[in-house]
Amino acid sequence: MSKDLPSSENFGLVLNLRRAAVNVPRAIAEGAGRDNRAEFALDLRKARASGHELEYILLLCRDLGFLNNPLHVELHAEVLEVRKMISGLLKHVIAPAVTLP
Repeated sequence: MSKDLPSSENFGLVLNLRRAAVNVPRAIAEGAGRDNRAEFALDLRKARASGHELEYILLLCRDLGFLNNPLHVELHAEVLEVRKMISGLLKHVIAPAVTLP
C-alpha cells in the first residue's frame, strides 16, 4: 500500500512505513541467531515495538486520508495478529527451560 501514498511522502510516511514493516521480521531473524534466550527476547521486544510503530503509521495514513478505512481495518488486523504471535513466542522464549528427567 505504500506505493499508493503521494510522492510527496516518499521521504516521510513511505520511508517510515517501509522501515517499520521491514524491522519486524528483521529483528526476529536477528534474534534467532543470538547466543542466548535473553538476547533473543530483547530482539522480539524490538520486533513487537516496530509492530506498534507500524500500527501508528497506518493510523496516521488513514487519518490523513491516504488510506481508506476498509484497507486500514484489514492491515491493522494483520499487524495485530503478528504482534500477538510475537508476544506468544516471547512468552515461550522467556519461560524457564524445562528439563526432562
